[in-house]
Amino acid sequence: MGYFETKPQKQSARLTTVIMLLLLLVLFVVGPGYMDPPLEYGVAVNFGTSDTGSGVVQAKNPLASESTPVSEAVKVPEKAAAPVQSTPVASSEEVLTAEDLETIAIKKAAVDTAKRKADAEAKKKAEDEAVAKVLAAAKAKADAEAKAKAERLKKEADIKAKKKQDLDALMGGIGAEDGTDTGSEGDDESPGDKGQLNGDPYAPSYFGSPGSGNGGVGYGLNGRGRPSKSKVIPDCDEEGTVVVEIHVNQNGNVVKAIPGKRGTTGDICLYEAAQKTALTHKWPADSKAPAKQIGFVIVDFSVRQ
Repeated sequence: MGYFETKPQKQSARLTTVIMLLLLLVLFVVGPGYMDPPLEYGVAVNFGTSDTGSGVVQAKNPLASESTPVSEAVKVPEKAAAPVQSTPVASSEEVLTAEDLETIAIKKAAVDTAKRKADAEAKKKAEDEAVAKVLAAAKAKADAEAKAKAERLKKEADIKAKKKQDLDALMGGIGAEDGTDTGSEGDDESPGDKGQLNGDPYAPSYFGSPGSGNGGVGYGLNGRGRPSKSKVIPDCDEEGTVVVEIHVNQNGNVVKAIPGKRGTTGDICLYEAAQKTALTHKWPADSKAPAKQIGFVIVDFSVRQ
């Protein structure tokens, strides 16, 4: 069943609502008054019969008249008023304030002095530490450089010793023979100068009777003298020795260079520079030399070159 279905129900609801609103309005407008905080209605006063009194016994009735002490007025003779001093005198409060200000100023100056001293000491300590760090870094750098130099010199000495050993092996061993010359030449793997004492240094044959002929092989190109040359710097930062086989014509020019022969100790990245260096060799022309004379040159590379 729904609400307010008939007209009388709806009218009753409207009338009830209006009456409730009117009652609420009357309560707000005509309601009892209230003050916050409420008014005070006097002060409670202790019972007594005089303006003075002492003790803790409270009388319930008025005291007898003789018990009330009567104070007689005592006349105090008037004295002549002291003359007023014209000189102003600073009050104790003003003197104390001035002393406090002076004390505060002295303490502040002492604090500022101590602070400046502490700041100066801290600054000096920081500067000393910075200088010590710089000196330590410089010493460490110098020690590292000295160590690197010592290692580099040792490495160079080892390379030179190895190079000398390889060269001795290539040339048949310096001082291993009874002769006075040096060199290594032949067509096999053993070191030494293959051939005969009465043979031709340019002869191509290592056996048979001595005679004349063309061709030949020789370390340093025996019989051609000392060459002129220049050196090509490699692209890589490596050290080592490269043995290059060279082919020289009668004019003393190197027409062919093959790097990496026996005795090479350098990295393969040095081969190109060694080949170019070998091609710069130039021997004196020799019309009696073979048309193609084969020899060897040794090219040394160092990172300090």
